[in-house]
Amino acid sequence: MREPANETSNASPEISVWVTSGDERFATAPKATWRPASSPPSANQLLLDPSTKFQQILGFGGAFTDATCYMFNQLAPATRAQLFHELFHPSEMGLNVGRICVGSSDYSTKVYSYDEGEPDPDLTRFSIDHDREYILPVLREAREANPGLFLFSTPWSPPGWMKFSGSMLGGSMRSRYLPVYAKYYLEFLRAYAAAGVPVQALTTQNEVDTDQDGRMPACIWPQEYEIQFVRDHLGPLLESSGQATKIWILDHNYNLFGRVLDSLQDEKLRKYANAVAWHGYYGTPDMMSKVHEAYPEAEMHWTEGGPDYKDPAYLTDWCKWGGIFSDVLSNWCRSVTSWNLALDEQGRPNLGPFPCGGVVTINSQSKEITRSGQYWAFAHYSRIIRRGARRFSSLSSAADLQQVAFENPDGQQILVVTNKGPARTIQLQLANMTASVPLQANSLTTLAWR
Repeated sequence: MREPANETSNASPEISVWVTSGDERFATAPKATWRPASSPPSANQLLLDPSTKFQQILGFGGAFTDATCYMFNQLAPATRAQLFHELFHPSEMGLNVGRICVGSSDYSTKVYSYDEGEPDPDLTRFSIDHDREYILPVLREAREANPGLFLFSTPWSPPGWMKFSGSMLGGSMRSRYLPVYAKYYLEFLRAYAAAGVPVQALTTQNEVDTDQDGRMPACIWPQEYEIQFVRDHLGPLLESSGQATKIWILDHNYNLFGRVLDSLQDEKLRKYANAVAWHGYYGTPDMMSKVHEAYPEAEMHWTEGGPDYKDPAYLTDWCKWGGIFSDVLSNWCRSVTSWNLALDEQGRPNLGPFPCGGVVTINSQSKEITRSGQYWAFAHYSRIIRRGARRFSSLSSAADLQQVAFENPDGQQILVVTNKGPARTIQLQLANMTASVPLQANSLTTLAWR
């Protein structure tokens, strides 16, 4: 770890501190104070260098699946409005990124597409009427709470008639339908925009490398299909139609970084899609940095990951999620999007059964709202880090601490520290200034100063 440079800092003396640990949830803690550095570095030193900046942050959020929107719709209007203010309003949690499903996912009340039945290459039956009951109203209400809500869409499967099996459950599609599928996606974007829900970005397929054994809407999406679809069909169609929607590729696990490297070699693909969506179920976050090293202009987004409602630590695993968020942000991700924003106490509705839990749980009977450990991890990032913030260099001498630092557009600087171990005190070093900060055991700590 290098010695601090002979620089000066004009940071104001006070550091605001928020802590989640034990019975405390994003609780205000005693302020820390910057002082002139005079003593040798401690064993738990954390060196901050705001002059070394990295990626810009888009934001944080979760998935508005059919199941999530169904659960939000079960709430009384006043209760839902209060929850949406808490989740989305910039003065509260400030969640400002949302994932929406193009047709049915595994977390839906039923299997459906927007063009059911026999082959319909002219899309004469295309309709988003299923979404008008509660999905579109929920999305409009969320955007009222946060007008800056950035939405990206993901299909789990094309309509069954585009696939060899004739079913949305598993399998793969027929390549001859790629041009029709591009038109299908364009119709979805146009219909959503007409319904008051414009979509800012899209992924081509959820989890390209699995068909989930036919247990749910899914579609094997070979690399050559994805390249052809983006390069020859969807990209040109969106461009010629005046659609500004961005295209993100992959939408699957870290360990497929080699596929991404190969795909991004195609200059024509990069013309239309220069961003990658990642899931964290297999592989390690540093695999995203391998892609960044080869294609530093490509954007990275983390688009799925959520708790298990059966996990005894569902309510208290904030350190797990705080560490995950720290790792993905440290490996170039510009956004962090959870899986279902809300489910019931048994992870429903879904087509499984599957064990995922929501960022919040809405009890199916009492409508009581419970906040997960992942919710509290989000609080330490989304409540303080603003869109347009830039990550900056932060290096720790303690290998078992996870941390990541940012500078907001207004100059406020932020550090989020995940301490999965016992209580300790860390020494922050910022140019010629130092600050001593106590960390509670099994804690998340957010610090902010100007």
